[in-house]
Amino acid sequence: MRSGPTGHRGVRRGNLALVLGEIAEGSRSRADLAAITGLTRPAVSSLVDELTAARLVTESGPAEPSGRAGRPGTALALDPQGPAGLGAEIGLDHLGACVVDLCGGVRARRRVGIRNRGRHPEGVLADLAELLRQVASGEPPRPAGLTVAVPGPVGAAEGVLERSPGLGWPPRVPVAAALRVALRETGATELAALPITVENDANLGALAELRLADRPTDLCHLLAGPGLGAAFLVDGRLLRGARGFAGEIAHLPVRPDGPACPCGARGCLEQYAGETAVLGAAGLGGRGGRGRADWIEALAQRAAAGDTAVRGALATAGAALGIAAAGVVDLVDPGAVVLGGGYGELGEWVVPAMREEMARRITTRPWQDDWLAASPLGRHGPLLGAALHVTATVIADPGLLTDDDV
Repeated sequence: MRSGPTGHRGVRRGNLALVLGEIAEGSRSRADLAAITGLTRPAVSSLVDELTAARLVTESGPAEPSGRAGRPGTALALDPQGPAGLGAEIGLDHLGACVVDLCGGVRARRRVGIRNRGRHPEGVLADLAELLRQVASGEPPRPAGLTVAVPGPVGAAEGVLERSPGLGWPPRVPVAAALRVALRETGATELAALPITVENDANLGALAELRLADRPTDLCHLLAGPGLGAAFLVDGRLLRGARGFAGEIAHLPVRPDGPACPCGARGCLEQYAGETAVLGAAGLGGRGGRGRADWIEALAQRAAAGDTAVRGALATAGAALGIAAAGVVDLVDPGAVVLGGGYGELGEWVVPAMREEMARRITTRPWQDDWLAASPLGRHGPLLGAALHVTATVIADPGLLTDDDV
């Protein structure tokens, strides 16, 4: 056990997190915080002063009446001008960057269509560094960290993308380290000095659902578009697996007698719900290379116009996703299943087939049709989740940004 100044700093850092976490749940007065946390009022005031000095907390007007004797206090809230989250996304057919403030407000966002499949990682990361420089160059708030969403598993090694068959990259690309170099080379030295985290895109999409869409803390997030992935939240925490590979569902067999897959198995989910399979069945086999938004929008337009081939392809994809989702429900018993990514924008034609398949297969436990939903965030979920990952880290440990002598 630590003692002396180090122990005192650790306790104070924990109390800073306790107080800021309560304020993040909703406006609180100093008296409210003392009552909720059990800390003394002088201790709370001292902690609030420190959080205010770090631009993490601001006064937001008179507090709601509490019923306690005395004058009403001043409400405290997260400071939208305080340290922000900088998010980035590497997609198969796009790059993205955004800035989100502590209150969850999107302050800047840009997404560019660019075919990254088969490109060398160095070139992709150079383009991403320039995009980040542009997005983060505006007015405050300034970012406190950078999180990058990637289409593949991130293993035990920090900042390393273990593999990404969709991108065609070699194994174990050190994304964080290489991006830091690229940021320096593009002149973004302040961004290069930030803490950089790399995380799977489906995982970050799940965190965005939890923060922005008011989902249950036990959640399955299916990210479907050019790539297929899943993320599982258990009591609000990501289920990663022993080696960080949890949620890799693209090659989950949904029909064992189905077509051969390049992975060597048969009837994988990718063969029914993957981009190539859906575009081929819809008669749009040559459209996938123009960018993710283009082909998602092309499918949506044709489905809305009554194109039977497109609607049939989306129903087939939905049935396959429903089989996979039913297995997930039986295994981990989530409170909800959310279809995100590009397919979230095609939910009108994908979700009904998913619900039908899930209703047929989930028979031994409670399940309701409306526990499956298409995400309102669509393809923006992982990018928003990346920026929110930074702000969540700050709120969970504000001592990272306060004076070293806490």
